[in-house]
Amino acid sequence: MGQDHIRYDILAQDALRGVIRKVLTEVAATGRLPGDHHFFITFLTGAAGVRISQHLKSKYPEQMTIVIQHQFWDLKITESQFEIGLSFSDVPEKLVIPFNAIRGFYDPSVNFELEFDVPLADDEELPSSEITAYPAPAEGGEEPTAAAKDGEEKKPGSVVSLDAFRKKQ
Repeated sequence: MGQDHIRYDILAQDALRGVIRKVLTEVAATGRLPGDHHFFITFLTGAAGVRISQHLKSKYPEQMTIVIQHQFWDLKITESQFEIGLSFSDVPEKLVIPFNAIRGFYDPSVNFELEFDVPLADDEELPSSEITAYPAPAEGGEEPTAAAKDGEEKKPGSVVSLDAFRKKQ
């Protein structure tokens, strides 16, 4: 077999990241998710361009899964990344996540899943910018989404491993 000079693998992953970008763009435009859709997005916390608070970075030093469901705010999409406001243990946080830092995307309402080859950083620490927490807007008295570390009791909006949703082979 010949050498792949075109790098179809990279092109395919970029195209699939475009699916996530398109879906999030539509959600940002309407301010809500359609129907029963909700998303689990796993990303590398040490990837270049990821900006999360130091508290979250120390709690999730390699990767983290966020849940976008009922309560989020300030969702902004660009060609290369998205920004979102979520709450973790009742502390509002702003996250900036480049699409190329995403390892997994899952919508359990329709059993749709994407996985990406994003290598974990070696033992060296990748530079990432910190974002401090900011107050969540009070729209309709709703509380922002809560998230919990893997292994903790699962509550609505909990951070969970995507392995829990994968079909056993």
